[in-house]
Amino acid sequence: MNPIQMLFIRVGVRDTAQPHVSPPMGLLCLAAYLREHFAINVRIIDQREQNCSVPQLARMTADFGPDIVGISSVSASSYVIPDLTRAIREAFPKALIVLGGPHSSAIGEAALEDNQADMSVTGEGELVLEQIVRTWRDTGDYSSIPGLIWRSPDRQIIKNPGTFSFIGDLTTLPLPAYDLIDIRKYWDLHSFVLVPHRKYISIMTSRGCPFQCNYCHKIFGKHFRALPAERVVNEIEYYVKTYGVEDIEFLDDIFNLDYDRAIEVCEMLQAKNLGVKLSFPNGLRTDALSEELIEAMVDAGFYYASFALESGSPRLQKLMGKNLDIPSFLRNVEIATNKGVFGNGFAMMGFPTETREEMQQTTDVMCESRMHTAQFFTVTPFPGTALYEEVARTAPEKLRELDLANSTFGRVRINLSAEPDKVLFACQRKANRRFYMNPSRILRLLRDHPAPQYFPLYVPMFLEKVTKGIFS
Repeated sequence: MNPIQMLFIRVGVRDTAQPHVSPPMGLLCLAAYLREHFAINVRIIDQREQNCSVPQLARMTADFGPDIVGISSVSASSYVIPDLTRAIREAFPKALIVLGGPHSSAIGEAALEDNQADMSVTGEGELVLEQIVRTWRDTGDYSSIPGLIWRSPDRQIIKNPGTFSFIGDLTTLPLPAYDLIDIRKYWDLHSFVLVPHRKYISIMTSRGCPFQCNYCHKIFGKHFRALPAERVVNEIEYYVKTYGVEDIEFLDDIFNLDYDRAIEVCEMLQAKNLGVKLSFPNGLRTDALSEELIEAMVDAGFYYASFALESGSPRLQKLMGKNLDIPSFLRNVEIATNKGVFGNGFAMMGFPTETREEMQQTTDVMCESRMHTAQFFTVTPFPGTALYEEVARTAPEKLRELDLANSTFGRVRINLSAEPDKVLFACQRKANRRFYMNPSRILRLLRDHPAPQYFPLYVPMFLEKVTKGIFS
């Protein structure tokens, strides 16, 4: 039997507002898993890395000749799907086209509307995709796959009863299939860390987050599962020896939930003396850090982190379900930055019922922090979140203004707050100006930037924040 031809595509293009691109971790994990279970030939095309057009994607697809095509998308890139699936269907009428990624998980059955895809996978993809490939190969009857959204032979959209399964033991998963991409191409692109030309690789050492933040996704569920420290360190050592990486980018939802495991990872890394640096553009619960853990992380190579405040209002912290301890947040940011960590801050304005005074609280906390850089995002109700459901129930007219397709995260203009638009957006502009016009912060930014030789590349972005108040 000939091997199955499996093509994975991550859609999305880069622009000046959102130039960031990192390895397609989800697809790398799926490809590695399928290779362990089938005689399969897998290829990955990353539109964000190649920055190519839909016709170019279609030509690359035709050159490969797939049996099954898996397309991963975030909501902002979903506009690509109709034209891409139409082109694939015209070239390969019998190909099975499967949608996945954050967008499919967010909107459910609607993911199959207005395109030529055959089915959509929500949540973790490994176990479901294994069943899909096995069924495609053996019977073609997808009705027994729990939670699958698919088209019947007469093209009706069906959602199977039941829910998808999460993987309980992450050690059963193989290492991501980094051999399917040229990781070196990503080193010359902008990642989410403000250091270009890094010899880095992205990893996820855990899945799931038990916190109930109403604006957050549920792709990996609320049950935290983590790789043991030894597996994490062995994986890092493999990447260092195989690809010559010098920087490990952690993409966990919440790396430090298991405090003892986090300490153990750091101590084992230090003992191995691999010489790598550690960056956390996502996934640290800042108020759950401690001086002990921060010291262990710094000793292991920790140099960059994004610290997520979201709101400086205690009332909104309870309302959004994050319940961040703001004094602990500020204290841990100060400890980390005093130990040489470059701190980037995340904040949001525009929560339902948020007042001007609460926006000012957020500004005050961020500007009084020891953060080097900051983003003041607009609260956005992404489909599939509790926030979206709340807005759909209390202010459905707001959702009619929201067009996530072909939008750039961070520049969405929607206002869920208790204030008029001019107040919300003025507060964001003022927050940016106050934050970046602080002379001591400018000096610390210049002094502490991880790669000062590249700092001039980011000057236009900082000037844009100061002069225009752009908050992406």
